[in-house]
Amino acid sequence: MSPKKNSVQQMFDDISPKYDFLNHFLSFGIDFSWRKKLVALLSERHPRRILDVATGTGDVTIALTRLNPEKIVGIDISDKMLDIARRKVTEKGMQKVIAFKQSDAERIPFSDGSFDAVTVAFGVRNYEDLRKGISEMKRVLCPGGTMMILEFSQPTATPFKQFYRFYSRFVIPFIGKLISSHSDAYRYLPESVAAFPSGADFLNILTESGLIDCHQEILSFGIASIYSCQTPDKIKTSGQRL
Repeated sequence: MSPKKNSVQQMFDDISPKYDFLNHFLSFGIDFSWRKKLVALLSERHPRRILDVATGTGDVTIALTRLNPEKIVGIDISDKMLDIARRKVTEKGMQKVIAFKQSDAERIPFSDGSFDAVTVAFGVRNYEDLRKGISEMKRVLCPGGTMMILEFSQPTATPFKQFYRFYSRFVIPFIGKLISSHSDAYRYLPESVAAFPSGADFLNILTESGLIDCHQEILSFGIASIYSCQTPDKIKTSGQRL
């Protein structure tokens, strides 16, 4: 892996024990509603095989079982995050439906057209090559498949914009360091959000990647957004499905 990917992998390995708690605490629990919304939107597509990229500790993967799919596969670069995800799935008795695999999101280890839907929550901004990562997710989607991306964005309305900037730049790094003892990880969060091409810029990237019907749903005054799009029905695929 490249130095950046090694760094990201090590960072998530290091914060994995406190990751879930800090996610819920720092978002005031709003992250639960964001994931629920993603699942609700995807339910309209009735996917049978789902890939959850950058699955982390598996919260989205587990939430996706509400759609009663045949199979869900979660991949992540951090094996320590996946260890937590595997424990959750075992405790819930979901091993027949959910499987996990350590993998780089820019080199997905599945054949073309293997999945009806691909999801990723708070992961695309960590891609080293964003367009390559999107291309890989598109590749493993079947014709007419759905890609759904939940990611942080930048609020634009005053005064919420100013409050969010202060909170993300000062409060999140302070609390994150205090609880996780990792000084860099929670400075990286607001920096990666600020650098990410959200909104219309990201929709343009999705469209330029050959995806269609690309839409953005703004959540919680712009703190996060769900981007949904599809692969064209005419895409030809090769390889075997799962």
